[in-house]
Amino acid sequence: MTAEAELETFIIRFDDAVAAQIRAIRAAMRARLPGAFELVCDNYNALAIGYGASEKLAYMVFSVAAYPRWVSLFFSQGAALDDQSSLLKGNGGTMRHIVLDGPDTLDDPAVRALMDQALARRPIGTEGPRCLVIKSVSARQRPRRP
Repeated sequence: MTAEAELETFIIRFDDAVAAQIRAIRAAMRARLPGAFELVCDNYNALAIGYGASEKLAYMVFSVAAYPRWVSLFFSQGAALDDQSSLLKGNGGTMRHIVLDGPDTLDDPAVRALMDQALARRPIGTEGPRCLVIKSVSARQRPRRP
């Protein structure tokens, strides 16, 4: 099974609305980050698709995390960003996130500004082989449907 086919088996476990949102957000992220490595972790709590300059998790800049009722965009260095619109949620030492209403949220000027800041700190090339890597799959998982 290809990595794309395996990822699709993870996505179809979600209800149709969330699955469609995952696919649309992924397409938007791939368009925005054409040279990014996509790293997939089908974890206990969520399906996470990370975007970075290499296949090492330490180089991830963003991740899209899908839960049964919503999809969030995580910023790996979000705590260090200048969030003038107060969009970022969370209070951890490094990570912050935005709950996405859909792929159009990625076009919001304030979200784009945060993404630009994150990419300035940790660039992802715009060329090169796009690579999808299934990094981990948890044996036990919470239900993917509400």
